[in-house]
Amino acid sequence: MLTLKQIREERELTVARLAKKGVDAAPVVEKIIALDDRRKAIQQRLDDCLAEQNRIAKEVGGLFREGKAAEAEVLKERVAGLKEQSKELENDQTAVVTEMEALIVTLPNRPAEIVPEGRTAEDNLVVKTGGPAAEQLKGEGILPHWELAKKYDIIDFELGNKLTGAGFPVYKGKGARLQRALINFFLDVNTAAGFEEVEPPILVNEASGFGTGQLPDKEGQMYHATADNYYLIPTAEVPVTNIFRDEIVDEKELPIRLTAYTPCFRREAGSYGKDVRGLNRLHQFDKVEIVQVAHPSNSYDRLDEMVAHVEGIVQKLGLPYRILRLCGGDMSFTSALTYDFEVYSEAQDKWLEVSSVSNFESFQANRLKLRFRNAETKKTELAHTLNGSSLALPRIVAALLENNQTPDGIVIPEALRPYTGFDIIK
Repeated sequence: MLTLKQIREERELTVARLAKKGVDAAPVVEKIIALDDRRKAIQQRLDDCLAEQNRIAKEVGGLFREGKAAEAEVLKERVAGLKEQSKELENDQTAVVTEMEALIVTLPNRPAEIVPEGRTAEDNLVVKTGGPAAEQLKGEGILPHWELAKKYDIIDFELGNKLTGAGFPVYKGKGARLQRALINFFLDVNTAAGFEEVEPPILVNEASGFGTGQLPDKEGQMYHATADNYYLIPTAEVPVTNIFRDEIVDEKELPIRLTAYTPCFRREAGSYGKDVRGLNRLHQFDKVEIVQVAHPSNSYDRLDEMVAHVEGIVQKLGLPYRILRLCGGDMSFTSALTYDFEVYSEAQDKWLEVSSVSNFESFQANRLKLRFRNAETKKTELAHTLNGSSLALPRIVAALLENNQTPDGIVIPEALRPYTGFDIIK
């Protein structure tokens, strides 16, 4: 969440930046500042009341020593009244702070200055393209991935419907091996680049969901295990980033780089139609994530490194790709700057998102109470957090199947062959 300092001292900037996300924050910001002013006034009254209690307590002690018990008893009654007043002031302050914090968490993160204006995905800025030419394959018989999956018996969508429901496919044979190969390939590339591998739980508590910003913003998009009040993770970002919740890290440790493979779960309510057919949008899918905890002074350098890292992975797969800087209206609640990676799907003749790489600045860290100790000042400061998909599997698989289909079968990219143990699906 935004800090109170950002809201108070950078009021105009906060309102202007949030307008990029289509949020009229001015009324909420003004109310937060008014509540903070009220909190300060209550605190001053409380301080005065406590000071008066201390002063009178000393006077009472002197009166007792002088043998003036009657006068001392009168003052003790005065102290009792002041204590009751202090208690009321503390309750008032708690109520004001609770109301103020409830408003602060409704405000999204401020987009960075370079975030383009815009409201929808059509307004996103393409900053780079690469890979083979993104052109529709010529000739007869080009098939979308859901037909290829059936033809080669590698993914069974109907069986998934039987076992669970729509959006829960069953991977079979070489399809399952391709999944495992991609996961291991992504993890190996990430660890070679200095990201330490972790294996986190896929169920998290409410505090973890709040820490990374999924709660209370996206609770309707997550599967909820109500008996224990746990949530199935929508991304490994949630448990991995929460490793550092309520922690003070050594400045010398920054940046901290972690990677993790997890299944991910998203309800995605209301997702229907051809755009979500096959692997295009699932309720359960596999994803390898990278997370960084960085120093505020260089977090955007770390973001650039992560973008380059993900680009390198996509290049190794030989897929046509493009990198987009998301406009304000298409950004997440928590992000300050996001780059999306899309790969071209030959048979569908469309671009498919396969990764988002984001800098959250101090927004998550403030919710997490994630700090580092400044080596010079010895004071604690909020760290910056970043994350990115490297990569999400379903649409990568869709593009690999469609783009690499030949009359003889589906050719596996060379980079994956040591992991699959085969070079073609036929």
